[in-house]
Amino acid sequence: MTYTVLARRYRSRDFNEVVGQSSVADTLRRAVEQDRTAHAYLFCGTRGVGKTTMARIFARAMNVSDDLEDAEAIAEAIMRGDDLDVIEIDGASNRGVQEARDLIAGAGLSPARCRYRIYIIDEVHMLTTESFNTLLKTMEEPPPHVKFILCTTEPHKVLPTIQSRCQRFEFKPIPHRLIVSHLTDIVKLEGVEVDEAALGRVAELGNGSMRDALSVMDRLMAGGDTRITLEDVETALGLPETAMIDAVVDAVSSGIPADAIGAGDALLASGASIDQALAALTETFRRILIVSACGPSSDVLDIPEDRRESLAEVASRFEAASLVHAIAVCESVAKQGRLGASARALYDAALVRLALAADLVDPASAPPAVRTGSHIEAKKKRSETPARQRPDVKKASAPPHQKAEPVADSPSTPGGSSGRQNDACSLEDVWRRAESAAGSAAAKAAFASVQPIRYEQDRVLVRSVDGALPAVIVQRLSDWLSTEAGRGVKVETESPEPASVPTRAASIDSEDHPRIELAQELFDATVVDVTPTEPPKEED
Repeated sequence: MTYTVLARRYRSRDFNEVVGQSSVADTLRRAVEQDRTAHAYLFCGTRGVGKTTMARIFARAMNVSDDLEDAEAIAEAIMRGDDLDVIEIDGASNRGVQEARDLIAGAGLSPARCRYRIYIIDEVHMLTTESFNTLLKTMEEPPPHVKFILCTTEPHKVLPTIQSRCQRFEFKPIPHRLIVSHLTDIVKLEGVEVDEAALGRVAELGNGSMRDALSVMDRLMAGGDTRITLEDVETALGLPETAMIDAVVDAVSSGIPADAIGAGDALLASGASIDQALAALTETFRRILIVSACGPSSDVLDIPEDRRESLAEVASRFEAASLVHAIAVCESVAKQGRLGASARALYDAALVRLALAADLVDPASAPPAVRTGSHIEAKKKRSETPARQRPDVKKASAPPHQKAEPVADSPSTPGGSSGRQNDACSLEDVWRRAESAAGSAAAKAAFASVQPIRYEQDRVLVRSVDGALPAVIVQRLSDWLSTEAGRGVKVETESPEPASVPTRAASIDSEDHPRIELAQELFDATVVDVTPTEPPKEED
């Protein structure tokens, strides 16, 4: 093999084989071919995306020339990281001023065999500010035979004065499909049969890092098995089993708390930690959400075809908004569990909350964002059953507020032989039914905070009982009345009249106060502290 063929091989083919960084590879290859290389480069990107590998390939392309003796041996030495003219430095363990001075002293020496003396500094952000300042002048005006390639996962920690003297290249996380493709080629060369689902799981664990994915695959192949399945991956790595995660999701969709807690307990009993279980549930709900919103054939998901079909069946039981709610709950509980000592209690509470998402807010008035498929059917049956026949609704009684006067001339439905029932009387009845059916403390507090003044065709005018009325309460009342009436009903507040005496604010001295409970439900909040406030004193 001639040196010309070697040079062509090292300059072209290896750049093309770098997975997922084609734009960076093309630019660097053209720079070498046109002999327009800069004196300093900054490679930025997350771990395992090819920064150091690309630096070695780039250094080899610059230093392995057509007329170089022992070209093959030098090329191999560069890729191993032990060549005389391509010096690799670990920034984490050589971060002091003295190391920087040694580097400057070495930079003045001519290359031993090659054209350039190239310094590859890995994790360069670990250098101290003093070390950066020591290198600054050399990097600004280095000798003609010196090149710098700086690699970092945290470019924001590199001094701007250093960055301004480098050509910066961003290394992106490697797409899932490219990791799967590369792993497929590797297992074929190794003579190992790996299921498509197992390859997808390994690529998922890589999380955009080819090095991490290769480490996982190497661990799986270390046992000497000739065939690797998804179950093998989960068992070897101690991951939650997909079947058990699916069982938890099925139990949540059924709306039965006992089933949800039982399935969640079985998941933990299999060896999964609470963090792993919540992370797996979050990812599963995400996939179901994508299938629900984009369809099972969406390219956003890199999963096998049979898995797409099973997720499509599960997605039919949920509304998209309820899946968003489930993801938020799992993520919030995972975060709180890491900070406190009651992770298991929060885990069980999250499962019950997901199973009874609609019941934690009054089922008749819950917005679609907190309903699962089973709750939709319950809501449908509820709307078809007269209020007097519902076992969960007490006999309507007159509200404690002053009775509002209906509008006498409410129009009837045009074109009907029997006409439409008087809308004003109907809305008054709807208000009473919705108020009586208010099951949660927050819903009761919302109704208690207003006084209906007038009922119109599809509008109820209300007055605040104790001061300003937040818009979110007005909107929630509108939603509840619309659900109860089976048509759109709008709640509006009367225009405030000028008052000479300031409104007296009610003192809130306990987290059990209805207003506090209402705020917790509306904003999914947690009470941290309650500071009693004194109402304003009346002037003499």
